[in-house]
Amino acid sequence: MSSTPSIVLLSGGMDSVTALYHAREEGEVALGLSFDYGSKHNQREIACAAWHCSALGIKHEIVKLDFFTGLFESALLQGGGAIPEGHYAEASMKQTVVPFRNGIMLAVAAGVAENAGSGRLVIAAHSGDHAIYPDCREAFMQGMEQAVREGTYARVEISRPFIHLDKAAIARRGAELGVDFSQTWSCYKGGAVHCGVCGTCVERREAFLLAGIADPTTYLATPPLPTLPPAP
Repeated sequence: MSSTPSIVLLSGGMDSVTALYHAREEGEVALGLSFDYGSKHNQREIACAAWHCSALGIKHEIVKLDFFTGLFESALLQGGGAIPEGHYAEASMKQTVVPFRNGIMLAVAAGVAENAGSGRLVIAAHSGDHAIYPDCREAFMQGMEQAVREGTYARVEISRPFIHLDKAAIARRGAELGVDFSQTWSCYKGGAVHCGVCGTCVERREAFLLAGIADPTTYLATPPLPTLPPAP
């Protein structure tokens, strides 16, 4: 059990929602913190984040990061290029990288935690993110935690309970915790329903399949899943 209230970085996707329920099982959750940074799927995700916080009776805050779309180029952001399709580990998925996104969000969250008297941030980075997103890797998290700890009176820690797990394991953990995955969002395209073919939809479909859990998601298309590309 955690002895200090947690603040959970909560996008509204499968991983962060599971992290919210995981943190709540471990102790008090003071806040679910979402970021509106101009991604194509932001509003779909944030609605899910708000739904789960309401269901659990946890306070939910949204931080606007309006500068992202003006300063950064990424297919993930409004005005960026088309979202790539295929396996989530393909090199093409680098088009969806938003420069130092987790670093910026963790820095903001650390300030929120310090102000609120919370000593613990929870982020749902996992092993499936490592190939494409450098600010999801454990080496980055260790460095960021040291900086946050040294830069706060509360010596805020960064908990990353899923850093060595894949998405299938997170799906299983969420099922154990009773997470309603139909109220989570993955698709980077941000349409009315999940597209089924972008990298994050492929990752979502694959996770449920490998976990042996029924997928509650409605997809526009469900072609055969692409194979994992060979390691470079």
